Amino acid sequence: MTSVRTDDFDYDLPGDAIAEVPAEPRDSARLLDATGPDVAHRHVRDLAGLVGPGDLLVLNETRVLPARVRFTRPTGGAAEVLLLEPTEPPRWWSALVRPSAKLRPGTRVAVDAELSFEFGDDLGDGQRMVRPIAQGSLIDALARCGEMPLPPYLGRTRLDDPDRYQTVYAADRAQSAAAPTAGLHLTPELLDEVAAAGAQVARVELVVGLGTFRPMTADRVEDHRMHRERYVVPPATWEAVQRTQRDGGRVVAVGTTSVRALESAAATGELEGSTDLFIRSPYGWRVVDLLLTNFHLPRSTLLVMIEAFAGPRWRALYCEALAEGYRFLSFGDAMLLARAATPVGGLA
Repeated sequence: MTSVRTDDFDYDLPGDAIAEVPAEPRDSARLLDATGPDVAHRHVRDLAGLVGPGDLLVLNETRVLPARVRFTRPTGGAAEVLLLEPTEPPRWWSALVRPSAKLRPGTRVAVDAELSFEFGDDLGDGQRMVRPIAQGSLIDALARCGEMPLPPYLGRTRLDDPDRYQTVYAADRAQSAAAPTAGLHLTPELLDEVAAAGAQVARVELVVGLGTFRPMTADRVEDHRMHRERYVVPPATWEAVQRTQRDGGRVVAVGTTSVRALESAAATGELEGSTDLFIRSPYGWRVVDLLLTNFHLPRSTLLVMIEAFAGPRWRALYCEALAEGYRFLSFGDAMLLARAATPVGGLA
């Protein structure tokens, strides 16, 4: 396979193109429609007119955990913990800690009367072992003390309405360290319109980790170490996928996380598990035909996936979006992409 340089996925992203607040209402976000040879400028609310009978819209129903907790160290300095995912041994989590050097292994700090953190070993890649100690449910403690873990490029932004960083269809159990951001644009009314247009709606779950958004630092794309994420594709969803493919419909993934869940299930034959699938060109697509996605960070694995899906056209589409004033990243606008022809000899 030909080596690909990471800087081939770099582009100039002006600061004023990064959306700092979400669009209101949700489906008023702009939509760059690249499903045909010519680009059309629409809004997400137009999605129901772009799908129809036989199509299947697949949503990632994961819920974001309010996992960022700010507190004061015993010395009086400010600190924060961002819980990422449970690890072994039980009750410990991998986490981002700031300032990590000031919280040595064995240190225990109280956030309030009912929540404390014990700090453990360095895990590398900027992560630490952290043990949350809650009187009662940890979920309840985080709901009380935690904040939504907005991406680092949003600085100290705080949302007036934390639900604005959740999809309207999120499941009850909170697990993710970040939102499946393409789904933030959808509303119950729009999903009803999609169903009325004849398309089915199905769900998967992929627990989103911060590695999803982390830029690649290796010089070559193939040297990037992909993070792992847990996924579940319900049997009913997989049956709907197979029926859609058999009947000649299109599988429309809402977000790159839905893509990872579906393509991981297809690649492994397992409907549930942990995946480190790194989708990059050339890739032999098995499931997804259309992709609704936001505009991604330069040098990110998500942008590599977009290139594998839509081909080198991605750069012209990004240039068009910037020229037309589209808003980028998590709270930004969206694009609807059609899959380019699968290359001969694509990856399994």
